[in-house]
Amino acid sequence: MENRLEQIDLALAEGNPLVLSALSEVFEKDRRFSLVSTSSTAEGFLGAVMRVPVKVGVIDWHIPQLGGQKLTEVLRDQIGAPRLVIYAEDPAGTESLKAMAAGAAGFVDRKSPVEKLLDTCLDVAAGKMVFPFVDVRGLQADPIHQLTRREKALLEALANGLANKDLAREFDISTNTVKYHLTNLFEKLGVSSRTQAVAYYFKSR
Repeated sequence: MENRLEQIDLALAEGNPLVLSALSEVFEKDRRFSLVSTSSTAEGFLGAVMRVPVKVGVIDWHIPQLGGQKLTEVLRDQIGAPRLVIYAEDPAGTESLKAMAAGAAGFVDRKSPVEKLLDTCLDVAAGKMVFPFVDVRGLQADPIHQLTRREKALLEALANGLANKDLAREFDISTNTVKYHLTNLFEKLGVSSRTQAVAYYFKSR
C-alpha cells in the first residue's frame, strides 16, 4: 500500500493581493504542501502562526506594517516559530544578506521561476538554509550582528535615553552588572562612550 505523502504545513504573507492569490493557488495545488494561512500584513501572519504553528513561512520582504526584516527578527526568538523563506526582488544582492542576518532560513528572488520557491521551501523544511551567493564578509564585519540579544536590547535602551539606574531596573540587574555589560558593548562596537554607542545604533538602522 502506498504511503500517504506527509505534507508540509505552510503559511504565506504577501502584501500584493494579486501575488498573494497567485502564490496561494500554487501552494494549494501542490500536494507536498498544506497551506494553513495567508495574510496581507506582518501582524496577520504573526497572529496566525502563533495560533496554529507551521513548519515553513513564506513572507514578502516588504510586507505592510512591521516589514519582513522586523517580522523575521521577532520570530527567530520564538519557540516553535516557522522557518522563514523571504520572497523579494534583490537586484543588488543586499536584501538576501539582510534576510540572512535577520534570521531567515532561505531567500528566493521574485524573478525566479515559481519552482525555485517550491524547491526552497522543501529544502528549508528539511532543515537546510538556502540563499543565493552573498558576500558574508560585510555581515561578519558589522559589530551589530555580533551582539547578544541582551546587548542589542541594552543598546536600544541606551538609544531611548535610559540612565544606568533605569537600565538596572529595566533589565532587573544591578548597576554594576549594567556597567559590565556596557563595557563589553562598547568594546564590541569599537566606541568609548554612550553617545558614540547611540550614534552607532542610529547609523546602523
